[in-house]
Amino acid sequence: MSNQTASVLYDVPGPRARTRNQILGLLGLLGIAGLIWFVVSSLADAGQFDAALWSPFEYTGVQQRLLNGALATLKAFGLAAVGSLVLGSLLAAGRLSDHFPVRIVSTVVVQFFRAMPLVIMVFALYRAAFGAQPMWALVIALTLYNGAVQAEVIRAGINALPRGQSEAGYALGLRKTQVMTIVLVPQAVRSMLPAIIGQLVTTLKDTSLGYIITFPELLYQMKLIAQNSDGYPYIPAFLVGAPIYIGLCMALSALASWLESRSRRGATRRSTTAA
Repeated sequence: MSNQTASVLYDVPGPRARTRNQILGLLGLLGIAGLIWFVVSSLADAGQFDAALWSPFEYTGVQQRLLNGALATLKAFGLAAVGSLVLGSLLAAGRLSDHFPVRIVSTVVVQFFRAMPLVIMVFALYRAAFGAQPMWALVIALTLYNGAVQAEVIRAGINALPRGQSEAGYALGLRKTQVMTIVLVPQAVRSMLPAIIGQLVTTLKDTSLGYIITFPELLYQMKLIAQNSDGYPYIPAFLVGAPIYIGLCMALSALASWLESRSRRGATRRSTTAA
């Protein structure tokens, strides 16, 4: 039956099409391998793999700087993630409100902070109010921008639910707040979770903007290490620091996959019990 369904949805490729696809895939892999080889050989010709440029990373002080930068990155991300989710929930509730003034104000706030470039917000907050505490300039800017984006994600997830869900809640005598918190939001969370986590990954990567306001996050520490080492090993510092960013983002994505699978198992278990 699955083969019949597949044939209805799309044409099954024949032998020539499969051969063509395999050739195109092989050419793509060769192109990627060639690009990697070109980059690596260019760095090698420029002397970026010389042992002298990599020797600073053997020192405990340099390793401690990288650790401190990673911890500062996680701290700013944690505060901004919580703040953006709270702000996004409030703004989404405002945009779904029955009160026209609340809905208009929430819409203006969301559209304004979504349109404002994040780097401008970071620098403006740093220069205007948080010159002595650059972390809060970064955290507040990330909260405002990502909170506006999360508000749209949450609003879209709630609006995507069948209208009968809210109507059933009202038929039971629930108020709108109760319908939202008891009926709509728990169902919408499962569909919203990939988009929410994806935006949180973006928030984590955007913490690197703290570099422009001298907040000692990971990228700023990489710059200091390169500046204070013989030969100015900027490329080695990047090659050491980039995998840390990638590892943090992959860990967050893995957490999202685990939460999504767990929520699906919980929904399946509840539906089975109800049946």
